[in-house]
This record gives sequence, structure tokens and C-alpha cells, in this order.
Amino acid sequence: VQLQASGGGLVQPGGSLRLSCVASGRMFGINDMGWYRQAPGKQRELVALITNDGLTNYADSVKGRFTISRDDAKFTVYLQMNSLKPEDTASYYCHAQIFTSQWYPGRSAEDIWGRGTLVTVSS
Repeated sequence: VQLQASGGGLVQPGGSLRLSCVASGRMFGINDMGWYRQAPGKQRELVALITNDGLTNYADSVKGRFTISRDDAKFTVYLQMNSLKPEDTASYYCHAQIFTSQWYPGRSAEDIWGRGTLVTVSS
């Protein structure tokens, strides 16, 4: 099972980008999906999270500017980023809790990470 992220790039301040992350492989369900980011010299931080019930949670720094969504039929999570700021510059990583086996008592989901996609906000 793997996650493949795409959509990063160079954008001017105030611009927009849409990140996508597709899960592939042998899966038996996906719980939470989310996006994290890591800027040079800083720790990785949560950007946005969406549960399998569609509940969302955002970092304070991106509230009102970023929107997370998911399409379970496509095993995909999206991050729409608007009004981008230079401080949003970072590598963005998608994450998902994925069941890799059929149900059994005590089954738990695995934490799967995608490779980062670089977002650079600069004029």
C-alpha cells in the first residue's frame, strides 16, 4: 500500500494550488486522511485532517484558506490551498490510516505516509 502525492510547485503570494494524494494497493478501508508539512529547519506539523465521516480539523495558520476533502471512490484526499503566503512554503506530506487486512478482532489501521511534494510561495 502506498500514497502518491502530486500538485506541488511554485506559486506567487496570494495564489492557489491543489494537492492530491492517491492511495493504491491492497486495502480494506481507510480511516483518517490528512496533510502535514515540514519547512526547512522545522518539525513536521499537521495542516489538515479529515475523518472517514467527513469531519475536518485545520491548523490555526491555515483556517479559512485551506480546504481538505476526500473522494473515497477514488481513494484520494485533496488539499485546496488559497491565499498562499510565503510562510506556507514547505514539503507537504499526505498521511492515511489504512486497513491492510480483512477485519478480525483487534485489527488496527496502519499509518501510511506519502513522499513529500514541495510547495514554494515566492514572488
